[in-house]
Amino acid sequence: MTSTNHELAPHPFGTEIKIQEIVEQFSTHKAWEDKYRLLIQFARKLPVLSDDEKLQTQEVKGCENRVWIGARLNDNETFHFYGDSEGRVVKGLFAILLAAVEQKTAKEIMEIDFDHLLAQTGLPSQLSESRQNGIQSLVTAIQNIANEMTPA
Repeated sequence: MTSTNHELAPHPFGTEIKIQEIVEQFSTHKAWEDKYRLLIQFARKLPVLSDDEKLQTQEVKGCENRVWIGARLNDNETFHFYGDSEGRVVKGLFAILLAAVEQKTAKEIMEIDFDHLLAQTGLPSQLSESRQNGIQSLVTAIQNIANEMTPA
């Protein structure tokens, strides 16, 4: 599916808010409470999907909260990923992932070391095992979508 001039569920992650900027912001905070506040700030910048928009996504299984993810393949074979979650922490984590994959090709997405990227934020050590499993489910969903939507 290629994008048109109208971008579905636009967000600032990966365009206005770059992944390196996010990593740098997290690295300046040592206390979990400060990292948590930053995570919630990012969650607030990710728009809420309408029920109609959610119908154009897939629900990610394996997350503590309901999460919806969708993507559009742009004419230049880069992706616009979008989504939503019922949980603020999960939504903030999702925003970080979106910043890493937005406007990337499937090949570039597959080359991202998500574990290393998240480790740079200092978040994984503060997250429960089920939240970490949820992040892995999101990463897998992103990679699967990128592979499935890329022309052979």
